[in-house]
Amino acid sequence: MSPSTLDAALAWQWIRQVREQDWHTQATLTLHSQACALRVQRGGAWQAEGDVTVEASALLDILLPCCATPDGFVIGQLGQSLDGRIATVSGASHYVTGEASRVHLHRLRALVDAVVIGAGTACADDPRLSVRHIPGYNPVRVILDPNGRVPATQGVFQNAEAPTLHITRHPLPREALGSHVDTCVVEDDAELTPAALRSTLLARGLRRVLVEGGGQTVSRFLADGELDRLHVVVAPLLIGSGRPAVSLAEIETLDTALRPPCRTFAMGDDTLFDLALRSVDAA
Repeated sequence: MSPSTLDAALAWQWIRQVREQDWHTQATLTLHSQACALRVQRGGAWQAEGDVTVEASALLDILLPCCATPDGFVIGQLGQSLDGRIATVSGASHYVTGEASRVHLHRLRALVDAVVIGAGTACADDPRLSVRHIPGYNPVRVILDPNGRVPATQGVFQNAEAPTLHITRHPLPREALGSHVDTCVVEDDAELTPAALRSTLLARGLRRVLVEGGGQTVSRFLADGELDRLHVVVAPLLIGSGRPAVSLAEIETLDTALRPPCRTFAMGDDTLFDLALRSVDAA
């Protein structure tokens, strides 16, 4: 590999730089490294001068549309089996997808301001929701817990690895939580719709949002049209029963099914389906 080759490490470094730009005030950005250059347009289209590895090209294709955006951006992520399950009946989900897919998930976390999970995922998985597999900063962890199901002993409330926002009708005692936890008390269901939640996060400066799980939470955002993009990682695995990835309202005929533009990428033994649910203005 020549010194001017754009490899995965350099691609990730530049993707993070693209994410930090103000895309309201510029339409293009050019990045240089020796004889290699990358030109990125608002919306995520890119052109490179010099050699680009296959892995780097895939990273740029997948992640730049999540970064070169002038406004807020919400992406959903699901890892599932071939038969559409994200976990067994008992909730076991470690690990449906492979190592490459987990690295991809951590890249998404590093590119957003907030990562959102529902109470079921918080209770079943006790996830850290931090960035560990790649260089990057931890997003704010947002726990959607309207009915106060998540106990104060869960890691997100005790581990100060990242700031945490607890959205609930039933706030936990302040003395039971770490100093990194902020509580947003909601009064009624209107404040818990995906649109209202997106506005709540935006008011706190959290413009780029990853809805990570579980299936019900991602499905709510998808059904309400509040996802700009959806990443579905499918593993070559048959579970046969268990918790479904996506649950939407029943339809009578397939002409009313969602058919968004879709690209596929190999991700180790898994396959990533990248669904563009809303286009980003590149003008």
